[in-house]
Amino acid sequence: MGQAEPFHPPFEPGIFDFLAARAVAGVEEATSTSYARTLSLPGGHGWFRLAWDGRRLLLDHEVEDAADSPTLSAHVRHLFNLDHDPAAADAALGMDPLLSGRVAALPGIRLPGCVDPNEILIRAMIGQQITVAAATTALRQLVALSAPSRLPHGSMKRFFPTPAQIAADGRTILRGPQRRIDSIIAVAGMLADGSLRLDASDTPESLAEKLLPLPGIGPWTVGYVSMRVLGSSDIFLPTDSAVRNGFGLLRGDSLSTARSIKAPELARMAEPLRPWRSYATLHFWRVSGEKPVRGVSR
Repeated sequence: MGQAEPFHPPFEPGIFDFLAARAVAGVEEATSTSYARTLSLPGGHGWFRLAWDGRRLLLDHEVEDAADSPTLSAHVRHLFNLDHDPAAADAALGMDPLLSGRVAALPGIRLPGCVDPNEILIRAMIGQQITVAAATTALRQLVALSAPSRLPHGSMKRFFPTPAQIAADGRTILRGPQRRIDSIIAVAGMLADGSLRLDASDTPESLAEKLLPLPGIGPWTVGYVSMRVLGSSDIFLPTDSAVRNGFGLLRGDSLSTARSIKAPELARMAEPLRPWRSYATLHFWRVSGEKPVRGVSR
C-alpha cells in the first residue's frame, strides 16, 4: 500500500478517465481509478502510480535517487491538481443554472496538469484537429524514439520522447499533412535548443506571446497548454468542439443543434463563469464524453 497524498476534499475521480483516454502505451498505464507513468528526474529514472480507493489517494513510486522523491511528489500533485481547494470553484459554478446540477453531482472536479511542459505542448500539437484515439496512436508510435527506463515497471518500459529526439527523428514516424509535421518538428527543435521555454513562471499572456507567432499553433493550443502547464483556472476554449457539444447537450439541444453553436455565443455564455472557466470547461467536456460524439479531440 502506498503513502496517502493529501488533498482538499471532495475529490472527483473523473480525472483518471481523462488521463486513461490519453495514456500512451509503454509510458503510461491508467484505469478509472489509477494512473502510472515513467519519469525522467534530475537525479535519474523513476516511476509512480497514484490510485483512488474511494477515500484516499495512494502513491507508490520508485526512484534511482532518493533526493528525487519530493520532485516526483510535486509532479504528481500538479498533474492531479491536488493543491486546488474546490470549494470556491464549486460554489461559483453551482450558482449557474445550467451547471448547478452537474456541480452537485460531480463536486471536486480536478483540472488535469502535467509532469513536463514540453511534453504537453507536443501532445497538444499532435492532437489538434484529430480524435483523442488518433492522437494517442501517433504518440504511441513516437515512443519508439525514446530511451528505455532503467526502472521498468509493468508495461512502462520507456519515457515520453524528448524534444531533441522528436526533432531528430520524428519525421520518420509522424504522419499527416506536411505543414503540420513541419510545425511539430520545428517546435520540438526550439524546445530542444532552448530558444523556446515553457515553465511554471509563465502566464497565459506570456505563453500566448511565445506560442502564437509559431506556425501551427493557434489560440486553442495556447489555452489548452495554459490549463495543463500553468493550472490556470480561468481558461475557456470556445472553438473546442467538445465544449460546444457539451454546452449544447447540457441545455437540452440535440447533437446536430449543438454542433451549430458558434464560438462567440459560447464565449458570451462563459463570461459570468469567471474566474473558474477552466473548471466549467471540464464539465462541458464530461457532458460531451457521455454521448457518442465523433471527431472530438482535446
